[in-house]
Amino acid sequence: MSFSYVMREGLAGFRRARLSAFSSVLAITLAVVLVGVLTRVSTNAFELAQAIKQEVEVEVFLADLSDRRMDEMGAEIRSKAVVETAVFISREAAMDRFRQEFGAESELFGEVLFLPASFLIRVRPEAGASEIVSLVEELRQLRGVEEVRFNQRGLELLEERLAVFVAAGSFFGLFISFVAFILVFNTIRLTIYAKRDLIKAMKLVGATNGFIKRPFMVEGSLQGFIGGLIGAGFVWLIFAFGLPAWLPQLDALSWPLGEWYWLSGTLVVLGILLGFAGSRSASKKFIQQTKIS
Repeated sequence: MSFSYVMREGLAGFRRARLSAFSSVLAITLAVVLVGVLTRVSTNAFELAQAIKQEVEVEVFLADLSDRRMDEMGAEIRSKAVVETAVFISREAAMDRFRQEFGAESELFGEVLFLPASFLIRVRPEAGASEIVSLVEELRQLRGVEEVRFNQRGLELLEERLAVFVAAGSFFGLFISFVAFILVFNTIRLTIYAKRDLIKAMKLVGATNGFIKRPFMVEGSLQGFIGGLIGAGFVWLIFAFGLPAWLPQLDALSWPLGEWYWLSGTLVVLGILLGFAGSRSASKKFIQQTKIS
């Protein structure tokens, strides 16, 4: 099969159904732009959530224990899977921190060591709220632990908001992608309908369905490539000039995998896949339905 024939017929589809082709390219462009914006924002939201989790601290206040028991407890705490670091703070160190924070007012207490020793624990950033809550419950059961402090509600609220954001973004991205798929599907269907007599003639001389489908699949893929390329360009412009001009702080947003071209290349591939999938489905369905009369 001639490659030039496939490309020529694929490009010819743009001339036969210009409005439909424009609609398909526009829908793919919008889908790619939305997916690109959501991907970059979601990536940064996830990174922010991970950074906040790195600052999550669990304070374990201890009763009066022997040095040996404190060492054993430290080893036990550090052995927990979700624990990244566990720093022991003696009563003397706790009082030093108290004096630094309260200044002259701390002199009212003299040299009395009224603050308990403790462990200051930082959890691994990949740990979820439920895992940290389980850790806190385990720590409370340890012999010699008087109190465990942890901002459980704050972490749960962070995870809830992130989950809602990702779910909403995924829904809109999938919805727009589905609309783009349907528009490509309809465009190829209109092109097939316009060429139904030619398709019948090709079948009469022995052309297979696969031979007839390829130009239409090329047409859909080209629509997807154009839409993906334009969409990736818009995403770059939005983050390079649009959003920073409106809100300069957004200029600090990082790109997925560190560079803009990874996301841009993925968006172009997404556009091609949308166009290919829509054209393949349409051509497979309607060419098979075209009967030789």
